[in-house]
Order: sequence, then C-alpha cells, then structure tokens
Amino acid sequence: MLNSLRLYAKFFIMTLPGPERRFLWLDMERYVLRPGVFRSIPQYSSEIRRESLDKGAGWLLEAQKAAGDGGMGSYHLVNKWSSSYPETTGYIIPTLIDYGGKFNKPEVLEAAVRAADFLLGIQKESGGWQGGRVNENKPEIVFNTGQVIRGMMAAYEHTGDSKYIDSAARAGDWLCKIQHPEGFWKSHALMNEARVYDTYVDAPLLHLAEITGKKKYRDATVKNLDWVTENKLLQNGWCEDCDNTVRRNDKPILHTIAYTLEGLIDCSRWLKDEKYLQAAIPGASVLCDLFLQQGILNGRYDHHWKGREHFICTGGAQMAIVWLKLFWLSREERFRLAAGRMIDLLIFIQRRFRDEKPETLGAIPGSFPLWGRYEPFAFPNWATKFFCDALMLEEEMK
Repeated sequence: MLNSLRLYAKFFIMTLPGPERRFLWLDMERYVLRPGVFRSIPQYSSEIRRESLDKGAGWLLEAQKAAGDGGMGSYHLVNKWSSSYPETTGYIIPTLIDYGGKFNKPEVLEAAVRAADFLLGIQKESGGWQGGRVNENKPEIVFNTGQVIRGMMAAYEHTGDSKYIDSAARAGDWLCKIQHPEGFWKSHALMNEARVYDTYVDAPLLHLAEITGKKKYRDATVKNLDWVTENKLLQNGWCEDCDNTVRRNDKPILHTIAYTLEGLIDCSRWLKDEKYLQAAIPGASVLCDLFLQQGILNGRYDHHWKGREHFICTGGAQMAIVWLKLFWLSREERFRLAAGRMIDLLIFIQRRFRDEKPETLGAIPGSFPLWGRYEPFAFPNWATKFFCDALMLEEEMK
C-alpha cells in the first residue's frame, strides 16, 4: 500500500505542473464532474469509427518507430516510451496484417513483418519468449510465448516464409514439454502459478496444430481446456485462478477474465466442440448485462460478480470482441448492442484533443480515468491493439 501511494504521489506531482496535466483535467471533467456521462455516450458514425481505427493503427506504428528495434512498447505520461514488449508485439502482428490487408496499406504490412523479424531474433534457445520488456531479458513465460506464436502464425500466412512457422513450432514444442500432466502450466508461468487465462494460449496452439498437422499441440490444448472447464469455472461463470497477481486472485481483473472467455470461444471454433463455447457464455452474459445496466464496467470482479476499481480499457475492448463473437454465433441482440456501446465508450475515451502529440494520438489508456490502478497514467500498446480489433470485427459483422 505504501509503495502504491508513493508511486501515485510521484505521478500526480510530476504530471500536474506539465503539459500532461490536460489529460488529468479532461478525465476529471468527464469522469468525476459528469458521473452520468456513461449513459449518454453518443453512438458514433461509421465515419468516426473508421477515423478512430486509423488513429489507433497509426499510433501502433508510432510505438514501433519509438522502440527502434521492430518491436513495440507503451507510452507513459511521466516515464515516456518503454522498451519493446515481446508478448504484445506478438499479438499486434495479426492486427497490423488484418488492418493493412483490409485497407491496402503496404507500409502497415511491412511494419508487421519487421515486428515478426524482431521476435525471431530474440527467441530463446528453448523455443520460448521472455516475459516483460525486452531490456529486462527475463526467462521464458508460457503466456507470452503463446501470444508470440500468434504473431508467427500471422507472419507465416502473410508471407509464406517457413522461418515463421518453424519458429512457432519450436515454441509449441516447448509448451508441450513443460505442461503439467493435469493440463495446466505452472513451470515458466507468470509467478509460477497455474492460471485459467492460458485458454488464450490454447487458441494459437490449435492454429499451429492445424497448419503443421502435429496432434500433440491439439492434445495439449484439450488437456488445458478440460482442466479449466472441469475445475475452475463457477456456475455463475466466474473464473477461479484468473488474476495476474497472487494477492488479488480472489477478484481478477477484467483484462484476464476477457482473455479466458475469448480463449474458450476461439478454441470451441477450432475444435468444433460446443462445450467450451457453453463454458464462456455465463460469464460473458453477466458482464454484458452489467454493462448495459451501468454503461461501464469495473476493473475487478469477485466471485459474486461484485465490481471494484476503475474501468480497464483493455478489458473493455476485449469484451466487445467476446460479445461480437457470441452475437455471431447466437444472434442474441444484447451481445451486439453491448459490443457497439462499448466501442462507443472507447471512442469517447480516445477522442481527446485536436492538437494531441504523436506519442498519444489515437492511443487508448490503460484505465479510465487515467489514474485507475491498471497501467496508471499510461497508454499500453495492447489496449489500442484490442480496440482496433474490436472496430474491425464489428465492421466485418455488418
């Protein structure tokens, strides 16, 4: 608690006197002085949605330019640009390829390939990829490796170059080797704790299994999915062992809840097995109903779905994706409605200043308001990635 207070004191003291104070005043006006604003967010037009997508994708390229090594970091109002983050660079690659292909932007496709080549150059001898930022040179982590596999698969399908699929297969072999016999990952997991959000590792493993024909990737995935669905999901849809901390594992963040749900939905599609889809629906439904009632979501939820902490923008964008996929499968109108309103909320948050600098133009913050506990005073690249994904998926489903 004391360390947290010191950190927040530092950020507020360093931000208030500088040009960054505009961000604080804006969120103060929008969040504190207008508490009912979430029920009156405008429904933005398709033109503004496209403008928001272009700005978001443009900011991802700005992040790559700032990193200088082909990867992408994040921007903090006080600490400025971080070094590249291999995990999120990995799953930004499919976003850039999707955007660049849809809108005929060769420079964006080239950026995606540069990112993939950066990740090839830092793959560990084991086949995994490190945790944390690249300058920290940490050991391999299961979840991070799964997300880089996403990037390698996308780069392979875009270029046809076997070096990317070979790299993904090395990573997949490592994940199979270190998996616990009961189906979870604990060795080389974050905090060395088994977590259910590794369903978001399972989906790229299934993609890898389909491309390579290697059954062991599929088998590893099914073991993990069954461990999750048979042991860790409550009847109300809440997930045990879902947080990326130990101390607050009883009330996981929206971000990792959304990872878990989307992983289940995607794996259901890859495996053509309805039980994983059915496992995702209760939790997604509760959050859908809460959002439609309140106009915003909390950052954390306990096992009664009682919320606390400020909205996590990343998790909001991810839930829009979850709801869009469920709408596509079920045609339940509430899922489409919730996804559209969530995207409207994120566009509202994104639209700040006419004269905004490139470091933040188009970026989605970690929390709303900016001083929320998740990535405070920062613009994590993964928030903008999921925002762009949500916008493109929404357009596809029209």
